[in-house]
Amino acid sequence: MRRREPILKSLDWLTIGLYVLLVAFGWMSICGASYDYSEHELLDFSTRAGKQFAWALCSLGLAGVLMMLDDLFYEAYAYLIYGVMLVLLIVTIFIAPDTKGSHSWLILGPVSLQPAEFAKFATALALARCMSVYGFSLKNVRQALSTGLIILIPMLLIIAQRETGSALVYLAFFLVLYREGMPGIVLLAGLCAVLYFVVGIRFASAQLWDTPTPLGQFIVLILILLFAALMLRVYTRRTTEANIIALSVAGCTLAAVALSHWAVPFNVVYVLWGLCVVLAGYLVWLALRTRRRTYLLTLLFAVCSVGFLYSSEYVFNSVLEPHQQVRIQVLLGLEEDPSGAGYNVNQSKIAIGSGGLTGKGFLNGTQTKLKYVPEQDTDFIFCTVGEEQGFIGSTGVLVLFLSLILRLIWLAERQPTTFGRVYGYSVASIFLFHVFINVGMVLGLTPVIGIPLPFFSYGGSSLWGFSILLFIFLRIDAGRNARK
Repeated sequence: MRRREPILKSLDWLTIGLYVLLVAFGWMSICGASYDYSEHELLDFSTRAGKQFAWALCSLGLAGVLMMLDDLFYEAYAYLIYGVMLVLLIVTIFIAPDTKGSHSWLILGPVSLQPAEFAKFATALALARCMSVYGFSLKNVRQALSTGLIILIPMLLIIAQRETGSALVYLAFFLVLYREGMPGIVLLAGLCAVLYFVVGIRFASAQLWDTPTPLGQFIVLILILLFAALMLRVYTRRTTEANIIALSVAGCTLAAVALSHWAVPFNVVYVLWGLCVVLAGYLVWLALRTRRRTYLLTLLFAVCSVGFLYSSEYVFNSVLEPHQQVRIQVLLGLEEDPSGAGYNVNQSKIAIGSGGLTGKGFLNGTQTKLKYVPEQDTDFIFCTVGEEQGFIGSTGVLVLFLSLILRLIWLAERQPTTFGRVYGYSVASIFLFHVFINVGMVLGLTPVIGIPLPFFSYGGSSLWGFSILLFIFLRIDAGRNARK
């Protein structure tokens, strides 16, 4: 028999307090971004501020309903909720009207809903249910594939809706998998892929030191060879082989660059290809001699890295949409487009910079009042915080988000069940991804992919989606003592 405690006593009120503060500050920011001096009432429900206030009240009511349900309900019906949400995502592809090039909004009378925002908590529940099965291990190929499919299916459906930004949020679940035992090599591979893509694209047209050597390919191939040496050092703890590879790469590369610059100009990349072939043969020989799969894993990593390098150009030119290509080029400094793709970022930087240390005050932002920043109450809402509240206010908001994320991680770690822990880490990872990417794109540090800032960006779907995501976890946490 489960020992029950009063729900009000077992709730984590600190997290609820952080939630209320973020929602309140978010509403104030929407007021600042959308307020017109011809309006006299902030709570006029025909205005964006009034609508957001109504959605915030509905979120509190929704939170109350979620608190009334038994915590076991979410685990028992996780797959059903996930399945219903997948059906809704599929239906959305075919019946949603075209909204700025995407088909992701369902029009239900006077209300518009974006199912992609609600699919996050459904995916988190399904992932937690899958990984809470007795004997689950990510080292089991079948179980690892099942978790990957749970994440990949909604991601692909959202891409089919032409909502690439919302789909990329599902990459946050890989942090959960890493916490639950996913080999670190997988996370390393992901980070390396980002590094290879950025370096390869950024320096694709540059030449090395007045030689006919593509600088992008040169740098990435060097990194691949050195990462292979580092993997051998870390995973086999045999420094001799790692040092041989690193010194050979350094010596041969320096000699080739010097020869190409001062004697006979040639493409040094050919030498690096030769070093890759020699490395492959050396790793195969080590694997046969020692019968250790680690050498073959290192070989696979190097081969896949080289393949990714030469496929990234195809992906950039043929897979990404033209507006996505321009955004990446602007971010990497390959193209200046102050009146096009770079306009939003440039204007948001101006707005944030004009706020100074203490800001211009509530409803006194000039850049936002004159509507210089497009999407200033949705994706670029943080520029309103910077202009009206200044550096101090912006820092305060980021501290609140950091406190919420750290608190969620702490709550996740104290869960007595795998289901609760995995779901808790999913919530923390999603919030971390949204805050990092959204604030980063407003500051020009990450590509503009169009994802909301939790509790700040205007929109009922976003606010409700994040509220459901959070309060389901708080209800699960409230029932932890009954499960001990």
